[in-house]
Amino acid sequence: MSFGQGGPSGPGGPQQSPSQSGTPDWGALADRTAARMRRRRMVLMVGGAIATAAVAAVVATAVVNANSSDDKPQSLPTPETLPAEPEQPEPTFSDVSVPPPPDPLDFISDERKDTAPLSASTLFPGKSLTMSSRSYDKGATATTKSCGSAASARLAPALTGNGCDQVIRASFERGGVAVTVGVAVFDTQAQASKAKQRASGNIQSLSGAGIPSFCRATACRLTTNSIGRYAYFTVSGYTSGKAVTTSDTKARQAAKDIADFTFARIVDRGEAQASAAATAQTTN
Repeated sequence: MSFGQGGPSGPGGPQQSPSQSGTPDWGALADRTAARMRRRRMVLMVGGAIATAAVAAVVATAVVNANSSDDKPQSLPTPETLPAEPEQPEPTFSDVSVPPPPDPLDFISDERKDTAPLSASTLFPGKSLTMSSRSYDKGATATTKSCGSAASARLAPALTGNGCDQVIRASFERGGVAVTVGVAVFDTQAQASKAKQRASGNIQSLSGAGIPSFCRATACRLTTNSIGRYAYFTVSGYTSGKAVTTSDTKARQAAKDIADFTFARIVDRGEAQASAAATAQTTN
C-alpha cells in the first residue's frame, strides 16, 4: 500500500471536509464580523436617537415652563437688610433767651438810668482838646442849677420852660477865636428835644482862665443840638471883639469842633454805662 503526501488516499480511504482542514475559513469569519458591525451601528443609531429625543424633551419642557409664567414679572430677590444706624438725639436748646445788649442811648435819655457822675470835669476833662489836628486850650468852666442865668433872655424860656435841671459850661480858645459850650441837662429826652426846637438866642459866653470876654454886644456864631436828655449850645467869636460875618470860616470851624467834641463826650457817657450794664448781666 502506498501513501501520498499528507496521508493515505484512494477510493476506499477517509475524506476531510474543508472545515475540518487546518486552514481557517476566511469567508465565514468576514461574514460574522460584518454582521457584528451592522448590529453595533444599529445600537449606536438607536441610542443616539433616544439621546436626541431626551434632549429635545428637556428643551421643550424648559420652553413650556418659561412660557407658563402667565407673563407675570418675576420679583427680584430681596437684598440683605442692613442694621439701621442708631438715631441721633435731636439737639436741644435752652428756653432762656439771651437779652439784647443794652442801648447806650437808653442810659443818656432818662435820668433814672443816667447815674454816672456828671460835671464839667467829666464832660470836658484835661486842659485842652484836639479835633482833626486842631488843638484848643480850655479856659474857665461853670455849673449852675439856675438854667436861665446861663442863657440870654431869648434862650432862657426854652430851658426853664422844659424843666432844665442844670447848665454846665466850658470855654475853649484857638488862634484868637473863643468858643463857649453850654450843656443843658433835663430829666428826659423829650424835654431836651423840646428845648432844642424852641431855642432862640444864645448861651452866655464864659470868660476866664486865660480867655478874655468875647461875644458881648457883637455878632457871633451860634449852634444848637441835642442828644438823649442833653441839649447843647455854642457861641463862638473873636477875642478881639471883631464881628463874625456870614462868610467867616474860623469861628464856624471852631464852633463845629467844640460841638462835635461835646456830642462825642455825651455818647461816650452812654456807652460806658451800657458796657457796665452788659458786664453785670454776664456775671449774674
